Amino acid sequence: MKIVFMGTQEFAVESLKALLEAGHDVCAVVTVPDKKQGRGLKVKATAVKQFAIERGIPVLQPQNLKDQDFEDELKMLAADCFVVVAFRILPKAIFTIPKKGTINVHGSLLPAYRGAAPINWAIMNGDHESGVTTMLIDAKVDTGNILLQDKVEIASSMTAGELHDILAERGAKLLVKTIEKIAKNEIHSIRQDNILATKAPKITSATALINFEKDAEKVHNQIRGLSPYPGAFTFLHNKKIKLFKSSVSSSEGSELPGKILSVEPDSFVVACMTGNISIFELQLEGKRKMRVRDFLNGFKLVQGMHFTDAKI
Repeated sequence: MKIVFMGTQEFAVESLKALLEAGHDVCAVVTVPDKKQGRGLKVKATAVKQFAIERGIPVLQPQNLKDQDFEDELKMLAADCFVVVAFRILPKAIFTIPKKGTINVHGSLLPAYRGAAPINWAIMNGDHESGVTTMLIDAKVDTGNILLQDKVEIASSMTAGELHDILAERGAKLLVKTIEKIAKNEIHSIRQDNILATKAPKITSATALINFEKDAEKVHNQIRGLSPYPGAFTFLHNKKIKLFKSSVSSSEGSELPGKILSVEPDSFVVACMTGNISIFELQLEGKRKMRVRDFLNGFKLVQGMHFTDAKI
């Protein structure tokens, strides 16, 4: 199959790599323009562009997906299909170009978690199962007909980062399987049941702010669902602190939510509305991410201190 691949993030690189290893002809890669990132605001290419350059694949970086020159260039490539993984919303004039359609790899079992952050929301909601879906793109976000799906179990301690890596690998394999079936005309698409649809909107600061006036399980799920990025956060002595690794240490408790109940060499315990959680990894504002043991070497944390949901 002759394919144009569209993507940006690390999640997409696995799929691009798998297509090449399966022997498909990726004639071009489309990604977003390079942009300034990080503290130094250095101009940086996307992970997909970096990988494409390493493999000698031509890269297109349109400023506007509705640009006529971009559309004409895609038509000139005469690809059998387009593959989209972790990219932008495509205009109809683009996704209808290839004769075998435009295929998307999505990090959920659609119609569950349509939107930008399916992996995060599955864990934050305490789901025990997730997966990947290949589908045909249509005019609305994540509503296209389903091609294939693969389920993945979510362990109680699994973070969004860990699930991301598993789904990236599973999604890549599912994509290759999907492409092979399309090439042989052995696949039949299934319409999504919109009644069963749920949303996975973009993560905001409000989403990431920890409210300890919830039960311990929900706080724990929020922490692991936003680990390692962007990180669930709280405040202590007017300092923003991100929490990355936790566990539920008790399901009962009546202490004031946010109060530090005990400090151990490798962890500390925080009260929630119901139950307590233990924290093992965190990041103080302006510092690197570290284990609690290392954090305690430079920050005096004692029983009775209190986390808040805002600077005071």
